[in-house]
Amino acid sequence: MLIVKKFGGSSVANKERIFNVAKRCIEDYRAGHDVVVVLSAMGDTTDDLIALANTINPNAKKRELDMLLTTGEQVSVSLMAMAMQALDVSAVSLNAFQVMMHSTSRYGNARFKRVDTERIMHELDSRKIVIVTGFQGVNKYDDITTLGRGGSDTTAVALAAVLHADKCEIYTDVDGVFTADPRVVKTAKKLDAVTYDEMLELASLGAKVLHNRSVEMAKKYNVELVVRSSLNRSEGTVVKEGANMEKLLVTGVAADKDTVRISVIGLEDKPGTAFAVFNTLAANNINVDIILQSVGREGTKDISFTVASDDLEHAIEVLNANKERLTIQDITWNEKVAKLSIVGAGMMSNPGVAAKMFESLYNSRVNINMISTSEIRITVLVPEEDIEKAMNAVHDGFGLGA
Repeated sequence: MLIVKKFGGSSVANKERIFNVAKRCIEDYRAGHDVVVVLSAMGDTTDDLIALANTINPNAKKRELDMLLTTGEQVSVSLMAMAMQALDVSAVSLNAFQVMMHSTSRYGNARFKRVDTERIMHELDSRKIVIVTGFQGVNKYDDITTLGRGGSDTTAVALAAVLHADKCEIYTDVDGVFTADPRVVKTAKKLDAVTYDEMLELASLGAKVLHNRSVEMAKKYNVELVVRSSLNRSEGTVVKEGANMEKLLVTGVAADKDTVRISVIGLEDKPGTAFAVFNTLAANNINVDIILQSVGREGTKDISFTVASDDLEHAIEVLNANKERLTIQDITWNEKVAKLSIVGAGMMSNPGVAAKMFESLYNSRVNINMISTSEIRITVLVPEEDIEKAMNAVHDGFGLGA
């Protein structure tokens, strides 16, 4: 059996935890399985490196940031190989260039194009545990790239897919996927299983337990994931296709504070105006989420939308640069907002879910600014100061508590 195991930064934050992970991997190895391990940087290394870079150059080019940040994972994998060798087990550490994990050239947020398997298979055939740097790839210029925060999950799923692994286990510092962030909602309970679609929505909407692109890839290549704690032996949560799974009305509640609302005021009220605005943003790699357009009045209309907080400055620059062409009279923005979402495959066949969510928010005196829906998701924009109260209210309103 071939098993891919991914461990997050908190799981390898110090010497004791590195040896804990090494021993867990060695258990499967000594049971006769082939083991590939994917690691994130130790503890807060990535944040520390970003802070260090900002002291040198707050406007550093993304290529150089990628060169810097990828050193964190190289430290992790090399120390892990040393730990396993100290425990008398053959192990080898490999970075993205040594494996050759081909990626696009977008520094800071690259995507995998293909992954070579020859080196990994050679090392596995030599009965070694293979330890691979997460979070990174190599572009056509032979430059190192990073996949965005949480990208080690995507590395693990990509390897599981190309190696046709029997298991892909994602280890973290929580016991699995919960109905809400247990640090905010004390009554949140662990889910035994969740569908790819539900997990993709939760991951995209602020649940930090899995990188959303890793779930997208897992669904595409039918890689069954297990999310579990590296600190205990609990069974965790299985993420898989949901054809035979019982559909709960609402599976979970997610919140995202890293969002900002932008309003473009006084646009010409004519066909093609909205297309021009959002096509311009898309051409500049700015993702837009919730959209609200006002009713036209006196030949003009307003459009409000949300973007990630990191994209605010870029979005404003792009809009200002195209202000006349897009017929924008004014641009305003609000950073003191947060997204609250409920996700559940059961929503498709149950009317009244939105009403229940709005009732819960009304009872807690939380005002709703914008609303967006899909077949299995309802997202609202609320004041940032109310997000924790709103999460608890909606979680209790749907009876999701343990």
